[in-house]
Amino acid sequence: MKKIKNLVLILVLLGSLFFVFTPEVIPENFQPQDLLEITADSDIIIIFNSGGWGNTPLEKAEDLAPIIEGIEKTLKDWGYNSLVIPYIRTENTLSGKITGVKDFLSSFKSSSEILAEKVEFLAEQFPDKKIIMAGLSNGAALVDETIEEISENSQVYAIEVGVPFWAETFESENILQLPERSEGWRRTNVLRLNNDGKDSLSAGEIKTLILSLVKAPFKWILAKANGQNLTFSQAIRVPGHEYFWSSPEVGPQVVSFLENKLR
Repeated sequence: MKKIKNLVLILVLLGSLFFVFTPEVIPENFQPQDLLEITADSDIIIIFNSGGWGNTPLEKAEDLAPIIEGIEKTLKDWGYNSLVIPYIRTENTLSGKITGVKDFLSSFKSSSEILAEKVEFLAEQFPDKKIIMAGLSNGAALVDETIEEISENSQVYAIEVGVPFWAETFESENILQLPERSEGWRRTNVLRLNNDGKDSLSAGEIKTLILSLVKAPFKWILAKANGQNLTFSQAIRVPGHEYFWSSPEVGPQVVSFLENKLR
């Protein structure tokens, strides 16, 4: 028994050292100077931040992509040309994910600084354009940290969808936030989307979150047995953490915000 305990301690120690000393792997992202030509004809630049590890491409982001498409269509109907630029938060490798975990534990300090620098460059190069950062879940937390870095820039706006309860939020008139109905509706410019308070991840409903986590492995195994292509993250279905453009808590709120800010 003592040998087993010592072995476990050694493994924990080695794992800790590996985590601490693994070199940081910064994913390749857009270089603002390379975008100068293709953004010249766009009135509005949308920077897309997916949830989870932050490396889901726009075409596969079934949760946030419909919202981005809704924003694009709305802007087009108003006569604006928009360009969507994805921002990758985590490289899809072991070392990349370890770097992503470190970034997560530091409230996205590293990635938010990198993104803020890119956004500020674009804003400086295109003072007549608007920049919208849109993110879901962890992506929304990253957007929140980034907007804090560039809060004085009136060109930049943020749409944060389902910010997790542990993320520190930053008050800004350019943030879209929908507070819980129990706290009262305040139709101001300081709003974030949380499905009218029904998002248990944003609300921090610990028991519900734990239950969702416990059920996830069984859902994942059952899906695999039935030949379904379900990822483990998709198996963790947190009540209220799904957002649909067609719902009154999402699409109309985004449109109202954009109309107020851009028109």
